[in-house]
Amino acid sequence: MKDRTDRFLGLIKRRLGMDIQKGKYAYDLDEQFGFMSKAKIPDRWVRTTCGYCSVGCGMFIGVKDGKAVSVRGDAGHPVNEGRLCPKGLAEHYAISAPNRAKWPLLKMKGRFRRIDWDWAVREMVGRFQTIQEKHGNGALAVISTGQLVTEEFYALGKLVQLGFKTTNCDGNTTLCMASAVAGYKRSFGSDGPPGSYADLEKADLVFLLGANIADNHPILCYRLEKNKKRVLIVADPRVTKTAMMADVYLPLRPRSDIALINAMMHVLVKENKVDRGYVEKHTAGFRALCERLETCTPEWASPITGLSTDQIKEAALLYGNAKAPFIGWTMGVNHSTQGTETVNAICTLALITGNVGRTGASPFSITGQCNAMGTRETGFTSSLPGYRKFEDPSHRKELSLLWSVAEEEIPAKRGLAYPDIIEGVVRGQIKGLWIIATNPLVSFPNQNYLLECLERLEFLVVQDGYHPIPTTEAADLVLPAAVWGEKEGTYTNSERRVSKVNKAVDPPGEAKSDFEIFLMTAKQIGVYDRLFPGWTEPRDAFEEWKRISRGRLCDYSGLTYDLVEQCGGIQWPFGDGSIEASPANRPRDPREDVRLYEDGIFQTEDGRARLWAVECGAPPETPDEEYPFWLNTGRTVEHWHTRTKTGQIPLLNRLSPEAWVEMNPRDAGRLKLEQGDRVRVSSRRGSIERVVLRVTETVAPGQIFIPFHYAEANANNLTVSDCDPISREPNYKQCAVRVERSEVPILR
Repeated sequence: MKDRTDRFLGLIKRRLGMDIQKGKYAYDLDEQFGFMSKAKIPDRWVRTTCGYCSVGCGMFIGVKDGKAVSVRGDAGHPVNEGRLCPKGLAEHYAISAPNRAKWPLLKMKGRFRRIDWDWAVREMVGRFQTIQEKHGNGALAVISTGQLVTEEFYALGKLVQLGFKTTNCDGNTTLCMASAVAGYKRSFGSDGPPGSYADLEKADLVFLLGANIADNHPILCYRLEKNKKRVLIVADPRVTKTAMMADVYLPLRPRSDIALINAMMHVLVKENKVDRGYVEKHTAGFRALCERLETCTPEWASPITGLSTDQIKEAALLYGNAKAPFIGWTMGVNHSTQGTETVNAICTLALITGNVGRTGASPFSITGQCNAMGTRETGFTSSLPGYRKFEDPSHRKELSLLWSVAEEEIPAKRGLAYPDIIEGVVRGQIKGLWIIATNPLVSFPNQNYLLECLERLEFLVVQDGYHPIPTTEAADLVLPAAVWGEKEGTYTNSERRVSKVNKAVDPPGEAKSDFEIFLMTAKQIGVYDRLFPGWTEPRDAFEEWKRISRGRLCDYSGLTYDLVEQCGGIQWPFGDGSIEASPANRPRDPREDVRLYEDGIFQTEDGRARLWAVECGAPPETPDEEYPFWLNTGRTVEHWHTRTKTGQIPLLNRLSPEAWVEMNPRDAGRLKLEQGDRVRVSSRRGSIERVVLRVTETVAPGQIFIPFHYAEANANNLTVSDCDPISREPNYKQCAVRVERSEVPILR
């Protein structure tokens, strides 16, 4: 009663101007960071790495009375030099979000009931094993994330593949990075971005293709802006914030990237801008490429791309004449049924000009999630750990010896990819599903199809740090997990930099780290002693992973937790001879920038990179009279993926509270729509209602844009189910829609 009275009196005093809340807004001196809000001065600062995107910014979490109260950028970290984006600056609020999952929950008669951990793990393992006994090991599938630490990915891969003995294990990184992975493998023989962030500062030309780094990776804009001598080319259907920074903006039509790149290569071949010496020594397939490019003239590409022949020639010659050109791309390339082949075309453009493995020169895939690279290296999904190949008997034998398991236990082929797991549920092939730290009931394309799939499962387990969210609400069993700030390990960022993640506070309630949950599960199955002998903490997984990666492209064997933390992150490869080199070899400075393929030797059987002559195919769906608009989807800087975290942070919600649709003024005028109208957007698969309209010249006529973060106006109700046939990544970016004034009334 006294607390309510005090709050009431405080409110009256504030309205009368008698209380300016001096205590709440007081400043004081923090020993490490100087003047800051007194309420946010912590008892201690904990150094860590940001848990949002793949940039991998170093930061500190301020802890006071056992709670995270503030964050600051790490000025000594080589990635961000103390800077943070809006999400990073508010990241500590996600730890104490009101919807944190705190206890295991089992659904009984349609309602969740709190249970203890022993019951939860017994229930999960028992139900999964019953399904496997009845339908075969492959009837169980696992879909994970890009948000775990590398040590957890490594443990999960062993648990699923060698413990549960199912190969149907994939991650939500397939929804964003699979085409980059497959493209690198086809061009270079292995996954792994060749360049470094430093190339953005050292390149004389930067070519960004379908990459809005100003919204998606803001700290990379800072790295780019430090380079005052570069020319910036941006190719994107939408005039993004990044396009507004460009010296040359190419407003190409949706899904015309391959035509643009082929025409650029045609110009380079005709103008003798090809590095013939490099091509002859280090690549294969040049003759077939030239034959394909013969007809790919700027005149041919112009009506496909919507660009003039002069624009295409200018871009080609700017790239061809550059001494150190950098090509970067993100989801604008990957989210396509030809995403892999587009990556191959990009890599081929770099290869024929000799622009791989040199300072400033790199075909660089800018990854999505904070540790998508970690799962690619260790996760046992698209490849065996250490970028080994399922189909290579020598790789399987090597792993069997390192793990002391029978060679036949190592899968000889990859299991189902994420979209194929979902299709497997519809076919009745998959009966049990374990979803870890991802929210497909917002993020997966064609949501109506996914809902139908999940209803067919016999048992669904969702392991997450937050509940309720759309996917946990559909679960039979919810396992509460620790999140960023509550556990230890490492992340690998887009430039292959391994950085330390540290625990600052304890998880809420009975939530446990994913690592603990995996070990508990292994003990319940009875494989703990065989697969994880003596493991008690993530460091145990890290030390084993160092042995598994030794001698591989992604070599961690010279790394230690202390060295990584001391240097603010270290790029792989960093072998165990990297520091104590022989007198004839200079020891490597762990802080120096490292590029792959500097020697021109690639991870193929003959050491040569492959040049790909790519055909420009048709998109899965095009606008017509009934659905006349191209839909483009993307992000906004304030939010992250499905807003599981950022949606719980009032500061970020106030900055970007609801979804919107961008439309060109000419289209809006034709439809008699105005700025601020509420509209319905429909496709052949579904619709979203009452989305606020923004009338803007940033989108071309015939196109619209919607951010994909908002569950209440989910753009993935509209998107197609088609996937890249090579990478299995969904085609999020191009589908046909119509827009009309919404008739749904406001609920009051």
